[in-house]
Amino acid sequence: MHNGWHVGVVIPAKDEELFIGAVLDTIPNFVDSVVVIDDGSSDNTSKVAKTYQDKSYNLTVIRREGVGVGGAIDAGHIEMLRNCPEPFVSVVMAGDGQMDPNDVTKVITPIIEQRCDYVKGNRFIHVDGVGNMPKVRRFASQILAFLTTLAAGIAISDPQCGYTATSHNVLKEWNWAKSWDKYGYPNYWLIELSRLSFSVVEVPVKSIYGSEKSNLKMLRFLFSVGIMMLVMLHKRCLSMLFNRNVVPHSIFSLVAYSIGWIAIIPSISTDLEREIANSTSGIVFLVGMSWMAAHVFDRMAVKTRIELRKNAQAR
Repeated sequence: MHNGWHVGVVIPAKDEELFIGAVLDTIPNFVDSVVVIDDGSSDNTSKVAKTYQDKSYNLTVIRREGVGVGGAIDAGHIEMLRNCPEPFVSVVMAGDGQMDPNDVTKVITPIIEQRCDYVKGNRFIHVDGVGNMPKVRRFASQILAFLTTLAAGIAISDPQCGYTATSHNVLKEWNWAKSWDKYGYPNYWLIELSRLSFSVVEVPVKSIYGSEKSNLKMLRFLFSVGIMMLVMLHKRCLSMLFNRNVVPHSIFSLVAYSIGWIAIIPSISTDLEREIANSTSGIVFLVGMSWMAAHVFDRMAVKTRIELRKNAQAR
């Protein structure tokens, strides 16, 4: 327990028998519960994890048959919902040792101080930087940060960092039946948190890279996650429009977004837009300005809805 809050840690792990022991051995003393989700390992990950039952925290090891990292994390959060008394915060740490356990205090503090509902680790703003992060991952993270910011309507610098903390309030309201269970899980959560008007804060966390390897196919990953975010962006914006708590900024965003499309589709363009868009540069300028305005209004709408939710909770 930390400052009156119960603290749980969810650890998704697949084929991490070489690392899971060190992770469990360094869990901070104030942590009450740890749930290891063995996501279809072919090695002794579960067996090694179960040897740490004598720690100060309550350890649960759950074996699942390769549901994906998102599904594994969801299973851990659901276990926390069942067993942790409120108020509690659920922290996600990787089973490969890439997350510094000393950062747990950093990621839970904003929630305990009731400054936000969800905390996202950010490796890029840490004093030590991203360390030995492979250049291709660094490049992909920057692309996804830009796309996630557009899709979620909130500024995010390191969306792929898996070091997170979630308030019990979020977990109680989450739609687990529709939750994304594949790679791109962090991006889905950020977009959905925005749709639900939960507040998000980023904190610096240390980046650790060792001998562990990733089998992630980067181009396929970027394409599939990009498509998912495009779909989620439109779903989020539509849900914000057709809502009893709709704010004017959402309507302004829709108008600006529509102007961009009207400029692209000549058959429904106005005479003025056709005149402006006589050249390719004119089209690019008009679409760019329209969609930039749409994003600005969308950011304002998300911020307003988050403030409205905070005010309602404070009553």
